Amino acid sequence: MASTHSAHVLVASNRGPVSYEVREDGSLHTKRGGGGLVSGLSAIGSDADSLWVCSALSDGDREAVRRGEGEPGVRMLDIPADVHADAYNGIANSVLWFVHHMLYQTPLEPVFDAEFRRQWTSYESYNRAFAEALAESAAPGAAVVVQDYHLTLVPGMLRELRPDLRIGHFSHTPWAPPEYFRMLPDDIAEQVLRGMLGADRLGFLTHRWADAFTACAGQVVGGVGDTRIGVHGLGADADFLRERSHEADVEERITALRAEIGEGRRTIVRVDRTELSKNIVRGLLAYRQLLDDRPEWRERVVHVAFAYPSRQDLAVYRDYMAEVRRVAEEINSVYGTPGWTPVLLHLKDDFARSLAAYRLADVALVNPIRDGMNLVAKEVPVVSDEGCVLVLSREAGAFEELGEEAIVVNPYDVVGTASALHEALSMTPEERAERTKRLAAAATALPPAQWFLDQLNALRS
Repeated sequence: MASTHSAHVLVASNRGPVSYEVREDGSLHTKRGGGGLVSGLSAIGSDADSLWVCSALSDGDREAVRRGEGEPGVRMLDIPADVHADAYNGIANSVLWFVHHMLYQTPLEPVFDAEFRRQWTSYESYNRAFAEALAESAAPGAAVVVQDYHLTLVPGMLRELRPDLRIGHFSHTPWAPPEYFRMLPDDIAEQVLRGMLGADRLGFLTHRWADAFTACAGQVVGGVGDTRIGVHGLGADADFLRERSHEADVEERITALRAEIGEGRRTIVRVDRTELSKNIVRGLLAYRQLLDDRPEWRERVVHVAFAYPSRQDLAVYRDYMAEVRRVAEEINSVYGTPGWTPVLLHLKDDFARSLAAYRLADVALVNPIRDGMNLVAKEVPVVSDEGCVLVLSREAGAFEELGEEAIVVNPYDVVGTASALHEALSMTPEERAERTKRLAAAATALPPAQWFLDQLNALRS
């Protein structure tokens, strides 16, 4: 879609629905993404006059912008690579993400020094580029839905440029409580809040995160003003997952996984990106504690752990992935036997293999330190073949909807999590199947397309 076209529904996010690679012959290869936003925009219909504004993330993306060969309905912004790096890695992922997930090692971090201020200027420029593109591309009175912590300043900037627009912002992460959020320099905390409060409506995944935002706004800027607050708990796409999980490549991976696991063994499954908030290392330590405390499970259970790379351009993430690998190898070295590998660790992203593991799971371990929602907790019960017990952190956003049917754990308590794993493994097939049905019903209550449309309708009302 040309940038001069005026759309009536606009989505703004750091990452778009497509990405591009330059082939050896110079042609562009298009890769399509997935997720709730893609499903949501598809639900609007091709005649709805929509536009997705995103950032060019790769050299291939930037080349597509320069050639004018982008996808219809998508406008990529060729923001300078150094500005994007400062805004995305320097501020969004190394400051705002850490604040909302409460992950700073506070004796040493954060340090809001001159380098932080330099990077914040890039974050402002990055947000301004989005605001200007949206202002240019929006039809009179259009609805604009801005996504996540990368773009907290956009609503306020856009409001100044186009007061006629209906502006929404949705947060996919947790929101920090005031005492942690106010770790940010006072002027930066105020700028973030006032930027978001430029929206007509703010959306969050749970009431807990919405209440935390409201408390922050009350302390820092005196309240939310005329901005409305809404909660939309993103659900799993049941139809897609059930169909996709029975395709041929998934069946092939089920066969391979069964061979690795061994005949007649139970499975504890986790599927995560290797992000610091996902708590993978403590999950492995809890499994090791289970083998110590309950030796009857040795050789009878396998921990299938998929830890896919995330943000490997940041050293702290590379170090965390190395620790995940080290702990898994240590467990296998101490407890493994010639016929039994206690931990099956896979570090290469493979969606078909993830679905295969979902289907084979007797227990799903979802123990994040803090998580906006956690769709894995919702996806596993939807596709599980024989029923699956969910061991769920009380700090996951999904706890608000799934907690009654899960075995709930404190994510920091390794001994308690080991006990929960034993309880889950010991549950009768009948109770496991009943719990799974109830979990699946709750998990699919607001599928991605309806999740997006609900936000859009609320914004327009």
